[in-house]
Amino acid sequence: MTQNHKSMLALISRWLFTTNHKDIGTLYLILSGIMFFIGGIMAMMIRIQLYRPGITFIDPNFYNQLVTLHGLIMIFGAIMPAFVGLANWMIPLMIGAPDMALPRLNNWSFWILPFAFLILLSTLFLPGAAPNFGWTMYTPLSTTYGPPSTDFLIAAIHLLGISSIIGAINIIATIINLRTPSMTYMKMPLFVWSWFITAFLLIIAMPVLAGVVTMMLFDRHFGTSFFNAAGGGDPVLYQHLFWFFGHPEVYIMILPGFGIISEIIPTFSRKKIFGYTFMVLAIASIAFLSFIVWAHHMFTTGMALSAQIIFMYTTMLIAVPTGVKVFNWVATLFRGAITFETPMLFAIAFVILFSIGGFSGLMLAVVPADYQYQDTYFVVAHFHYVLVTGALFSIMAAIYYWLPKWTGHYYNETLGQLHFWITVVAVNVTFFPMHFLGLAGMPRRIADYPLQYTDFNQIISIGAFVLGLAQIIFLYNIIRTIFYGKKATSRVWEGAQGLEWSIASPAPYHTFQT
Repeated sequence: MTQNHKSMLALISRWLFTTNHKDIGTLYLILSGIMFFIGGIMAMMIRIQLYRPGITFIDPNFYNQLVTLHGLIMIFGAIMPAFVGLANWMIPLMIGAPDMALPRLNNWSFWILPFAFLILLSTLFLPGAAPNFGWTMYTPLSTTYGPPSTDFLIAAIHLLGISSIIGAINIIATIINLRTPSMTYMKMPLFVWSWFITAFLLIIAMPVLAGVVTMMLFDRHFGTSFFNAAGGGDPVLYQHLFWFFGHPEVYIMILPGFGIISEIIPTFSRKKIFGYTFMVLAIASIAFLSFIVWAHHMFTTGMALSAQIIFMYTTMLIAVPTGVKVFNWVATLFRGAITFETPMLFAIAFVILFSIGGFSGLMLAVVPADYQYQDTYFVVAHFHYVLVTGALFSIMAAIYYWLPKWTGHYYNETLGQLHFWITVVAVNVTFFPMHFLGLAGMPRRIADYPLQYTDFNQIISIGAFVLGLAQIIFLYNIIRTIFYGKKATSRVWEGAQGLEWSIASPAPYHTFQT
């Protein structure tokens, strides 16, 4: 065996069997980036179809498959692995831990994911078409009428759930057991707090999803009637179970983002976070409330008026702790020595644009108004403002913020700001007009539309393509930083606080020895 072959095998072995939290964090982030671009390509295909009325580009059934897979890939493939990658990289550095508490389990939790996504994407090439019923997998579309590939989707979701639960257990065990002795709970960084709480949400919510897709499998193949009305079941029961998972899932995708923004704003304001204790309590309150508002997705299913009122008011109640967080971020900015590097730009855009998503969420919480908004593009606009300008912007901010600590090199600030400004303009051009389409009555998940919706749809499609192309700048800047970036100091940012900024850049492979 030649030296080159030995070197290649050693490299493969290192990444395949690694138990180092930094390597595993990097693997999560790479997988997230790949899935982000795959999901983005699907979004581009959807927007080409919707550029003009009529079935002009793709078959309606294939359109439905793209809508289904785009949602699943962006949620489970792009957003969640990115946050887990950031947790793997940063939590041990922030709390002074030598590694994650369960390093071999950490390796396993990652390597489950590529196989899960291969199974999911393979459905595009199976006979009988990929799943075509939307990411929510409502019955009877996914049971009685679901294509054979639905079983592959169920298998993939089980694997994703196993990975998430293992990762969450690992994060909780690490934070409880491996903090440096001087770090009490009320001295933990807010990013650590946000993930600590998110991990409990994952452990509670993911088994519910596993249970409901198993019930789907039994209805499809074993003669049960959990969701089949003809056999005494109830299709609406599926919605209750799914959204009992699905609404906490929304907060699983945003709470770590809150933690990231709570690290970045103090750094570039040269101040400590305003109202630390209330920030922690707000995160915990949001997490608790996320489990008692699930049926606000179901106002049009015929539930009792009393139940609608309860879910309407509890949904509105979530605005209170969210408002506390926004107030504290703005108070942190007040009279700070603010500078506007790329991470800070994304953080400020997060606060402003995520608030728009929050306001449209309050509109959707009002029962009589929801009857009009339900299943229209208003809903699409709402959750994309939450997940793109919320979760995705916070991930981008985190990558720009911590990239010099990871690589030992500064990113190109000019390219970073170019990426930010194109992205923030394109995001609003893409998603803001969807509010108007929804209020005018355009339904979501339909491959065609009446002529009067053409102008807005063309604007949206152009914005979507600009948004997609802007991410090439992001990718180029990351690659350029790794190989050609200017050498970073250990401090990196002038106003940076916390244990992770006291170590060298790049962070040593084994940072804190036991």
